[in-house]
Amino acid sequence: MSFTVAIVGRPNVGKSTLFNRLVGKKLALVDDTPGVTRDRRPGDAKLVDLRFTIIDTAGLEEAGADTLEGRMRAQTEAAIDEADLTLFVVDAKSGLTPLDKTFGELLRRSGKPVVLVANKSEAKGSDGGFYDAFTLGLGEPVPISAEHGQGMIDLRDAIVEAIGRERAFPEDGDGDEAITDVDVRDSVLGDEADDDAEYDETKPLRVAIIGRPNAGKSTLINRFLGEDRLLTGPEAGITRDSISVEWDWRGRTIKMFDTAGMRRKARVTEKLEKLSVADSLRSIRFAETVVIVFDATIPFEKQDLQLADLVLREGRAAVLAFNKWDLIEDPQAVLAELREKTERLLPQARGLRAVPISGQTGYGLDKLMQEIVATDKVWNKRISTAKLNKWLEGTQVQHPPPAVSGRRLKLKYMTQVKARPPAFMVSCTRPDALPESYIRYMINGLRNDFQMPGVPIRIHFKAGDNPFENRRKKR
Repeated sequence: MSFTVAIVGRPNVGKSTLFNRLVGKKLALVDDTPGVTRDRRPGDAKLVDLRFTIIDTAGLEEAGADTLEGRMRAQTEAAIDEADLTLFVVDAKSGLTPLDKTFGELLRRSGKPVVLVANKSEAKGSDGGFYDAFTLGLGEPVPISAEHGQGMIDLRDAIVEAIGRERAFPEDGDGDEAITDVDVRDSVLGDEADDDAEYDETKPLRVAIIGRPNAGKSTLINRFLGEDRLLTGPEAGITRDSISVEWDWRGRTIKMFDTAGMRRKARVTEKLEKLSVADSLRSIRFAETVVIVFDATIPFEKQDLQLADLVLREGRAAVLAFNKWDLIEDPQAVLAELREKTERLLPQARGLRAVPISGQTGYGLDKLMQEIVATDKVWNKRISTAKLNKWLEGTQVQHPPPAVSGRRLKLKYMTQVKARPPAFMVSCTRPDALPESYIRYMINGLRNDFQMPGVPIRIHFKAGDNPFENRRKKR
C-alpha cells in the first residue's frame, strides 16, 4: 500500500462504520454504544481508484494514563504517529463538542496532514454541525454518510489533495493483490486444495488465541511482538474485536488473532458481548491452529473444557497454554497434575499438547511456538492408502469387528480423503450397525500407530456398491 491513514474522533461518531465502508467488509464491530472499538485495527482500503492502509482507532477521550480510557487514547495516539494522514471524524448531526475542539488542536500540533470529515451529514438538521466544523481550523469539512456511502467521491478528492498525487498514485504500485487484515467473517473453504502437497514450513501460519476473560491473551501476544500493540489491563473483557497481528518466528510469518474472552453462554446477555463472541468464533474457523489459554491458577473450569471441545469439533488443531505460570509456587507438582487432568478431561484428542507459559515474563513462549508448529504438521498429515489398508488388516486381526444380529461386520478398504484435520473413509458392510466403541478403538489406533496426537480424527464409513442391486432376477 502506498500510504497509511488513521481514522480518529471522539466516541460514537461513526469511525468503525467508515472503516467497514472503506475496506468493503464488516470487519469492525459496530453498535450504538459509545466506545465499542478499543484496539487499533488495520485494514486494506479501496476508495474509487485509491489503495491505502486504513487504521480504525478507539474514540479519543480525556482520561488519566492509568485508566482504561487513558490506555485506549495511547493506542489511538500511536496510530496517529504511525499514519501518514489522519481522517478526523466529527458528528454533523449532534454538532461539535469541547472534546472535538481539544483533539482538533492536538491534530493541528501533530504537523501531519488532516482531512476533516463531517459524518452523518444525511440526517435532518445536520447543516448546523457541518458549518460549525469550520471553526476547528482544519480546512473545509467533507460531508459524508458512512452508513449510506454518500460523499465518498468528495472524500477521495480530499485525501488526494492532502497527501499529494505522487504519494496517492505511486508509479510502481503494488496492485490489488493484498489480503485483507482479519477477514474472519468469511468461511475458510478449500482446505482440500493443498491435501496432496508436502507440508510447507515457510507458509504463513494462522493462529487464534482464545480463552476466558482475563486469562492473559492480549498480554501473551504483546510479549510475542515485543511491544504494547494490544490493549491490556486488570479489567476483564477489554478485548472486543478480533484483531490480527503479524510477526516473524524463525523465518516464518505468523498471523495471530487476539479474540474477546468467552464466558458461558448463559451469562452472555448484552448485544455487544454477543457480537464479540460471534467474532471470536469466526476467528476459530479462520485459523489453522488454536491456542486455548488457561489461567494456571484456576485451570479446567467448565468453560475451558467447553472451549476446547468447540475447537476440536470445528476440526482445528489445538494447543493448551497454561498462562500465569510465574504465580505457581510448586511448578513440578502442578504440571504433573495438569497433564493428568488434560488426558482425563479431554479424551477426544489424546496427546493434546499443553505448555506452561507466562505472558508477563515471556517464560515458555518459544516452547509454545514449537508445539504450535508441530501440531500444525500433524493436522496437515497424509497417510498413503497402502499403509492404511495394511494397518486396517492388522487392526481387524487383533480386534475383529463385532457380530451384529448374528452377522459379522466386514471392513474392506480404507483411504484418507482429506487432511486439515485428517479424515478417512472406510468401505464396509452395514456401516450403520458399527458400534461407537469400535469407531473409538480405530481412532485411537490411528492416533497411536501413525503418531497423530492432539488433533481431531474423523472416520466416515460407507457401504460398498452391490453390483447385483439393480439387476432383475432372471426366471
